[in-house]
Amino acid sequence: MDESSTDDVPSAVAEGDPVRQFAVFLPNRPGAFVSILDLLGSNQVVALGVSVQDSIDNTVVRLVVSDPVTVETLFMERGIPFNCMDVVVVAFREGPEELPRCLRILLNAETNIHFLYPLLTQPEGCSALVLGLEDHDFGMAMLSKAGFRTLRQEDLSR
Repeated sequence: MDESSTDDVPSAVAEGDPVRQFAVFLPNRPGAFVSILDLLGSNQVVALGVSVQDSIDNTVVRLVVSDPVTVETLFMERGIPFNCMDVVVVAFREGPEELPRCLRILLNAETNIHFLYPLLTQPEGCSALVLGLEDHDFGMAMLSKAGFRTLRQEDLSR
């Protein structure tokens, strides 16, 4: 299979809802992040993937969660500043050794990766990576075409 070819990109990938990531803007203060996790936990929501970008003034926490609808409602009701975006979650059936090939596919497809981080869980017993891509649908199609399993929200939710 030619990983650099973008011809015949599938028009559809796996059925289901895309995985949504929340970027939560927190003050750089002890306990701010744990209070978010406590809020999620008290509403039966699990943080499945986490990335933290810290600075002197504030912190941006990226979260993939088990129930994005509940989280969006909670954040709006509580006035917690956030934004949402669709992300690609790719499962590595053969293990993390597949990471270079995954990244090479995206490089050859000339789609930018804005961020990446691993999931805390192992869906279907596989390592999994969250990717924030310049073009979500195109990246997902290219990875699927190359034989990678891309996950949907239903694959992660309980």
